[in-house]
Order: sequence, then structure tokens, then C-alpha cells
Amino acid sequence: MTTNNRKQSRVALDIYLNKYVAGVPYMTRASDISREGVGLAHLIEPDQAGKRVGLQFQLPGSEEVIYAEGEVVREWADLENREEGSGVRFTLLTERHRRLIDQFCTRNDVP
Repeated sequence: MTTNNRKQSRVALDIYLNKYVAGVPYMTRASDISREGVGLAHLIEPDQAGKRVGLQFQLPGSEEVIYAEGEVVREWADLENREEGSGVRFTLLTERHRRLIDQFCTRNDVP
């Protein structure tokens, strides 16, 4: 039995973004987003990535670049398909960027 500790439902998001690990940017790909965090597929980054990360991205349909800080709260690996990813919970967002994410999630939420 698996449990889902997420408090917010996630909406699909397929974008590339910068994930900063120890101040160094690495390209990653988002799979989903919620008001609380984002799911990321690892592309190229160090094996021992830190728990605290910086994020820089644009939501589809928006010209504004969102800057956020977050904490890796979950990691996963699909060895058969050679895919790895992580769940990042936002720890620092401006109120404006939080509203942009909230609006995106509300517009794209599937009932």
C-alpha cells in the first residue's frame, strides 16, 4: 500500500527549468506542479545533489521568470527506464510568484 502525503493536487507541467545545486545551474524537466512544490525529472546533475535547491522557470503562457527556493522532499528512480526524479517543496517564493503558480494550477486543474 502506498500513501500520498501531498496536501495539494498537482497539475501536469512539461517545461525545462534551471535547478541550482550549490549555486551551479543544471537543466531539469518539470513533470507537474502544485501550490506547494514541483516534480522534476533529473537530466544532468551531480549524484550527491543537495536537499536545498534554487529554481528558475517560466510557466506556459507567461513571460515572467519565477525564482524559487525549495527543499527536496522525495526522490525516485525507475531503473528499467533509467529515469530519476525528485519532488521539491517550495520554501521561499515572492507573493507575486506564489500567485502566478496558484493561478496556473487553478486554470489547469482537472476536476
